[in-house]
Amino acid sequence: MGHSSSRHNALAGDGQPPLPSRFSRFRTRLRLRRRDRAAAAADCSESGRPAVAADEFAGIARIRIVKADMRFKDKFFACLSLGERTYRTERSDKFKLLHIVRIYLPLISSDLSTHKPEWNSEKKVVIETNGPHIARISVFETNRFSKNTLVGYCEVDLFDLLTKDLEEEHIEDLALLDPSSSTNAVGTISISCYIEDPVETEQSFARRVLAIVDYDEDGKLSLPEFSDLMKAFGNGLAVNKMEELFRQADTNSDGIVDMDELAALLADQQEKEPIISNCPVCGESLGKYDKINDMIHMTLCFDEGTGNQIMTGGFLTDKQASYGWMFKLSEWANFSSYDVGLRSGSTASHILVFDRRAKRLVEEAIDGKIVLSMRALYQSKVGLTLINTGVKDILKNLSEKQGKKMNSPESAKDIPKFLDLFMGQINMDETKDPIESFKTFNDFFVRQLKPSARPIAYNDQDNIATCAADCRLMAFSSVDESTRFWIKGRKFSIEGLLGADAHSDAFINGSLVIFRLAPQDYHRFHVPVSGTVEKFVEIPGCLYTVNPIAVNSKYCNVFTENKRVVSIISTSEFGKVAFVAIGATMVGSITFLKKEGDYVHKGDEFGYFSFGGSTVICVFEKDAIQFDADLVANSERSLETLVEVGTTLGTSKRNRELQVPDLQKCAVE
Repeated sequence: MGHSSSRHNALAGDGQPPLPSRFSRFRTRLRLRRRDRAAAAADCSESGRPAVAADEFAGIARIRIVKADMRFKDKFFACLSLGERTYRTERSDKFKLLHIVRIYLPLISSDLSTHKPEWNSEKKVVIETNGPHIARISVFETNRFSKNTLVGYCEVDLFDLLTKDLEEEHIEDLALLDPSSSTNAVGTISISCYIEDPVETEQSFARRVLAIVDYDEDGKLSLPEFSDLMKAFGNGLAVNKMEELFRQADTNSDGIVDMDELAALLADQQEKEPIISNCPVCGESLGKYDKINDMIHMTLCFDEGTGNQIMTGGFLTDKQASYGWMFKLSEWANFSSYDVGLRSGSTASHILVFDRRAKRLVEEAIDGKIVLSMRALYQSKVGLTLINTGVKDILKNLSEKQGKKMNSPESAKDIPKFLDLFMGQINMDETKDPIESFKTFNDFFVRQLKPSARPIAYNDQDNIATCAADCRLMAFSSVDESTRFWIKGRKFSIEGLLGADAHSDAFINGSLVIFRLAPQDYHRFHVPVSGTVEKFVEIPGCLYTVNPIAVNSKYCNVFTENKRVVSIISTSEFGKVAFVAIGATMVGSITFLKKEGDYVHKGDEFGYFSFGGSTVICVFEKDAIQFDADLVANSERSLETLVEVGTTLGTSKRNRELQVPDLQKCAVE
């Protein structure tokens, strides 16, 4: 496939040096952006908008998962995750079966397991300059004993591939990492990825549109055929100007419009004065956003593949995609619910969060039995009755007993089981000490990380706040926003959270950020701002779970009733900041490593939680902080953002001259 067009050559036929093709200009633009991103080291994230702004559009990437070379035999399928979409291939044995049927029918009964699965499956995806660009490819094995088990994965920066000077059919071999240890490889996977030439995109679209009315199948349109096409578009302008448009398209005046001429007309006219009101395939109205989105929509809608297998879409995560048809059946029967937003945390059986680094949705691991028990306890009036008649004391006693157990030498044998349970979610390569050094489970649970594992963003700029924990984060400009999108407890308030001894008028109508730690997270918390620790206030209370199922419940008030410790930090950039460490079920111990009067620098280790899930809430004075745009956008969708210690949280609104540029707009024009 070439990367130039007849239209471009015609324009360059005046003796002037030809302009670079749009394809080469795209590649140059991506290279400039890569250079800028490397220099800025910005932590950008997707805003979650449904449309692509014209100045954000980079192109349509064609990603093909070709084959893999595994270290063991089985039947495999692969998933491609990018942003909030996941696609999956067919099983390798189905592809092999079709091959066998075509060649030698008696071999159908042979073993279809292989260590070299082939899929040759392709998907077109839209690439944005500031959108998701780190794709995750997951490989699952499937057999009668082990249904759909993740056995390998890799991550690839599409911008790295797309900016290389490679032939479009170049195959890239990537190492597949073991989910239980990112230092071990379980095989390799071969993929190809390249940007579709904009001219080919237009021609491909024109070819399929032309086929609608090309009655004699000669690949050209006469005036009657062209007129029928304009009528099919359902646009008054197209109908009223049929003959004028025909003459405009017929650039060589031969009385017919070929595919190249139709492509040129559609592209140019759609940018100036659209002649297509509705998508010819799905009927959706066009012109909702901008012209670039219209062309993207119609191009992908018309895509019928290139002879390769097309990956199945409609999934949010690779785990969801691994359920296959069983998931589709359960979804149809309303047995489970996958969604982005409040339902995904409160009433659904799956918790989805947005990974800020990879810019994609991931599913939080949680046992189904635990989900059912939490929903029964926290999402019903019956559960409320149980809570008020002794469950509070049961949870507290259970947490205390579990804490003692996890401090015993015998608990160390549970560490490998814990790592297996959260395979792929705990990176032991980041841990400061080897696993053999932990004498109890709690020693492992409060493990320290290597200093290089969590660099602090803009460490020398105190006007930029950073994330306090490895966690799932929600950021709100006010209490009203937090109760509208997330916290459903009827009695939640800043005063109730901080208590009488720590609350002051400075926090009235303040902003707040919630850092929710899951059991698999690094459980040491760090200071998000620089300043002096004024005081600590311990507030006794219950030990409810801090899982979204409870936080989103209107029947209990997790944050204002749980045991917590409030610290007040006085800063020069943000005023007073309240740092609230909240205990939870199985978390009986909150340990601080600083004392009153200490000066703390942002990123300093502040303390840790012992075994279990837990939460930190930071409260800022009104109009003291501007949270990062991506965090706010996700929070307004009731979608938690997965972040790490030290990444940017927001900037001070009190010293505008020191503000850094918007980290979400880091592209070079």
